[in-house]
Amino acid sequence: MSFLLFAVTALHILILVLLFVATLDKSWWVLPDKENVNLWYDCLYENNTQSWMCASVAESQWLQAIQAFMVLALLFSSFAFILFMYQLYTMARGELFYATGICQLLACVSVFTAAVIYTVHVEEFHRNRQPGGSFGYCFVLAWLAFPLALLSGIMYIHLRKRE
Repeated sequence: MSFLLFAVTALHILILVLLFVATLDKSWWVLPDKENVNLWYDCLYENNTQSWMCASVAESQWLQAIQAFMVLALLFSSFAFILFMYQLYTMARGELFYATGICQLLACVSVFTAAVIYTVHVEEFHRNRQPGGSFGYCFVLAWLAFPLALLSGIMYIHLRKRE
């Protein structure tokens, strides 16, 4: 039983790290000249002035939705972890971790929605840039966090507290 508890806790911490890096790091899109684009700022290196020109992505409502869903996923998953620890020490024997599982499933749905929106609208986000580019590792981490959060949420719903 202690191995299962350790595995569930380690999986949840892994999901939190993946969501944290995917939300805050700056590699959702990689341009052909190896520049990275993130969810928060749109920065270009100007060769003429030898400086970085950064602008907020506030004008794009789709990017704001992605930002909101990624932050929601991070908050839901963090709350689920805190709730799991609380339930682990206060819940009666034999009860299920329904609340923790539901919070983790909400995090799963949030990260899935953010990744789908980014996938569908990626052309709009980078239309004023040079053509080409590919998805960065933060985008991959978001997609990786989705099935792990789904698995974790299902595990929490079926997990019973034992001695």
